[in-house]
Amino acid sequence: MKPEPGLASWLQLTLTPGLGPASLQRMLRQFGLPQAVLARKRAELAAFAAPAVLAALDSEAVAQAVARALAWAAQPGCALITLADETYPRLLLEIADPPALLYAQGRLELLARPALAVVGSRNATQQGEANAEALAKALSESGLTIVSGLALGIDAAAHRGGLAGAGSSIAVLGTGIDLTYPGRNAALAGEIAGRGLLVSEFPLGTPPAAQNFPRRNRLISGLARGCLVVEAALASGSLITARAAAEQGREVFAIPGSIHSPLAKGCHALIKSGAKLVESAEDVLAELAGFRPSGYASTTKETPSSSDTGLLAHMGHDPVDVDSLCSRAGMSAEQVSSELLRLELDGRVAALPGGLYQRLEKGQRR
Repeated sequence: MKPEPGLASWLQLTLTPGLGPASLQRMLRQFGLPQAVLARKRAELAAFAAPAVLAALDSEAVAQAVARALAWAAQPGCALITLADETYPRLLLEIADPPALLYAQGRLELLARPALAVVGSRNATQQGEANAEALAKALSESGLTIVSGLALGIDAAAHRGGLAGAGSSIAVLGTGIDLTYPGRNAALAGEIAGRGLLVSEFPLGTPPAAQNFPRRNRLISGLARGCLVVEAALASGSLITARAAAEQGREVFAIPGSIHSPLAKGCHALIKSGAKLVESAEDVLAELAGFRPSGYASTTKETPSSSDTGLLAHMGHDPVDVDSLCSRAGMSAEQVSSELLRLELDGRVAALPGGLYQRLEKGQRR
């Protein structure tokens, strides 16, 4: 994509070490576009930044960083989007601190489409990942773009589901866009760059750092009309995203789980505080004003089936141990263990930590 005139000025400001978003916003409000800011005498900018920052503004290091970013943006599929661009996401303009510049790779048109954030635990259960992928696919098939953070677990499953539908998926990164974190999601990141969109507000080469991810989370929710939490512990980054969504005036959704599961407690806390309880894609679509279901294929609702015979008929939907199954089914421990192994190989049951087992819903096997 051909760089827009004045882009180097945006880069010079955003790549200057120590010039934070708040100071940059004040400069822009006072003087106008970055070209106008940079045209001012440095003494006039002293009210907005420390002397060391103003010295760095005109440094060779910043000039080289600007050249690298421009060279990156000149590659096919890559773009730099500023606050002044028509392609800048309208929803981000509604949040308290929109980034002055976004690095993007892939299908820019996705930024203008209605979207839903889907987030959850990195250490998700197999069922949780299956639910996230199935719901994301159904919502994507209905036209919603799925936004998430490229983390392991629920995020990755949501991206896979989003890519499987017409709505596709946007991944918001907590690193520079030229890096992939975590490395295990490199192939998925490549798929998103090709068929969806990668987005970051961080300069090229920015490594993963703890303070980056809460900032990343506000963009995940900011790009979307609502935020769905699939699985989350009480101390979870996903709850930060949900709080950001609520503060931004977005709808917040959560999937309930077993009262015994630590990964359901965050979702239950959200529901208690007013989040919409979700069992199916229709539950989400019905809450988004002006958005209607259109041929989505799958949901997380499951009614007991008469074809569930043998041990499955006694499992229920909560995690359960072998002794309880022996008692329910009237089978020996050897018989139960053998049947559990068969069901696990068939994708009907997942083994959980602590010697527990959980039934997997039909149509959501992995």
